[in-house]
Amino acid sequence: MKPAAPPPLNALRAFEAFARHGGMTAAAAELCVTHGAVSRQVAALQDQLGVALVVGPRHRLTLTPAGAELAGRLTGAFATISDAVDAARRDERREIEISCLGTFALKWLIPRLPGFMAQHPEIRVRVSESYAAVDFARTRIDGAIRIFNPGQEAKRQEVTPFLPQYQGPVGAPDVTPAGMSIETLGRLPRLHASTFRESWDVWSELVGLRLPPAPQEREFQHNNSMIEAAAAGLGAAIAPWAFVAPDIATGRLVAPFGFAERPSKFVFLRPEGHPDASVDAFRDWLVAEGAVSPAPPIPSTGPAD
Repeated sequence: MKPAAPPPLNALRAFEAFARHGGMTAAAAELCVTHGAVSRQVAALQDQLGVALVVGPRHRLTLTPAGAELAGRLTGAFATISDAVDAARRDERREIEISCLGTFALKWLIPRLPGFMAQHPEIRVRVSESYAAVDFARTRIDGAIRIFNPGQEAKRQEVTPFLPQYQGPVGAPDVTPAGMSIETLGRLPRLHASTFRESWDVWSELVGLRLPPAPQEREFQHNNSMIEAAAAGLGAAIAPWAFVAPDIATGRLVAPFGFAERPSKFVFLRPEGHPDASVDAFRDWLVAEGAVSPAPPIPSTGPAD
């Protein structure tokens, strides 16, 4: 019996992208086609295979068990194809994509990237911003920078800590001047980032301090916006040293009570058991940069000392 012809590669690619992103719109954006084109490819694939791959309302499709199994195998297969192409281009420039916390990328990573590029001119680094949990099976990235707490699990991921975490109150020089009292700090508006609403409680616990209720709280979507608000004099913020070091160095921000070290660390994540010399080079460079990155210049003694 003559074997059945395999489905078109475009249909398989469209289905894999839909499954990985969980939606037609994101898949269409990745493939640079229309939403309707992805939908038609998925429907055609189902018809050719004679198997239901997705179920549910048109705008809330989910994978069937058969669809989930096929998607998982396709993701691995396309990754293998990508690796084969990279191997064929070993004499060409290699591009890696690194997912990174947005403020960390802006304040710490990108200013240092020229050093990596000088050491490894054959490797291009594309930085994408994300705060989401990392799932290498569903996203086409080569590595990720996140903050990890002690004991935090990372299934099927290699975790490399490369930078300690310090946090402390910061503000504009005329709002949080050196020598200010903790009582004065307690009367200031408290700035938060929605990605880490508990920042003030965490810092207070680290330094053994109980602050009175905030007279006013202002929340921003991300740390970068919160830091800009602090620099504009809108209140005080608890910020990681890695995010504010450049602004403190220029005097745009001040940290009157220093920075307390947290048990969490900045880490580099990569897929486990997926060797890649370019990703190895980036990981090793991060570790080296973390080792020479300046610690907070203000002693982490806490406001009570």
